[in-house]
This record gives sequence, C-alpha cells and structure tokens, in this order.
Amino acid sequence: MTLTRREILSAGGGLAAALSLSTVAVLAGEAIEIRMQGRDDGSHVWFDPIGILIKPGQTIRWTNLNPGNSHTTTAYNPTNFERPLRMPKAAKSWDSDYLLPNESFSVTFIEQGVYDYYCIPHEHAGMVGRIIVSEPEAHGWAEMVGANGDLPEEALKAFPTVEDIMTRRVVRRA
Repeated sequence: MTLTRREILSAGGGLAAALSLSTVAVLAGEAIEIRMQGRDDGSHVWFDPIGILIKPGQTIRWTNLNPGNSHTTTAYNPTNFERPLRMPKAAKSWDSDYLLPNESFSVTFIEQGVYDYYCIPHEHAGMVGRIIVSEPEAHGWAEMVGANGDLPEEALKAFPTVEDIMTRRVVRRA
C-alpha cells in the first residue's frame, strides 16, 4: 500500500516534516572544523587551521585526526590549570579533556574577541591556536589583549598574528 503525502500529513507526518525542516536549518549552520593533526612519528603536532575568523554564534568543532596521539582543546583561562587569561573575560572557558583519535569536541562562540587555546600535552611543542570572533579591527584590537603569563616560548612563537587572521580569515600552519 502506498500512502499519499496528504495521508501522511493527516496521520501525524506533519511533525516529522517539521522536524526534517529544522534539521536542514541546522545543517546550513554547520560547525567549522579544526583538525588536530600530527606526524606519524609524533615529531610534530598542530591544529589546522591554527587561526580563524568567525562570527558570533558560530560553532567550532575540533576533531582529533592524529591516529597516534590524544589531544585537548583548552582555553587559556585561569579556570584551566591557572593558565593566563587570553580570551574575553565575559566568555565561557572550555576544556575538552583528552580526545582519542576520531573523537570531537565543540564550542559555540558568542562573545566578540580573541580566543587563544592550546593542547595540554603539546603546548610546549607549540600546539596552540587562535580564534577571532567578529571584526577585531572595528574594536582596535592590534594584538592579543592580556598577559603572556608563563607560556612556553614555542607556544608564543606559534600563534598567528591578529592581522594575519583578519586579512586571510584562515591561517594554516606552514
């Protein structure tokens, strides 16, 4: 027996149709992917892209694509192991905990500003990233606001500049 569209709708299919429409809307605003990667021998690890410009309300999803390592995405925030504040004060901090290969973690960014983050076990190797939410030049942001604290030298050297992210929108690691 084949049902017509009218029969499906009258039998309660309207709810299913409405749910399928909301799914399409969610897919249109899909998360932006940042890949956690590394060489097979473990000699180099990185976020790709390392720098990105997004709009308020967008979601970033980090996925560990490194088959030989676990990684974290952790905001520079005193709530995370007393690290220096390198994100907007009003923004919510995050820590993914350890992600095994093929695991993901997502954060939706609401507050405008510059967000710096790192991988807990690989910060000393320079595995850091920067997200800019909104249009920083409209706010006069030239560089990261906030203390460098006691960040490892390799991490400080690895951050892309705000200007690079603003002009290229996405900065990939060389």
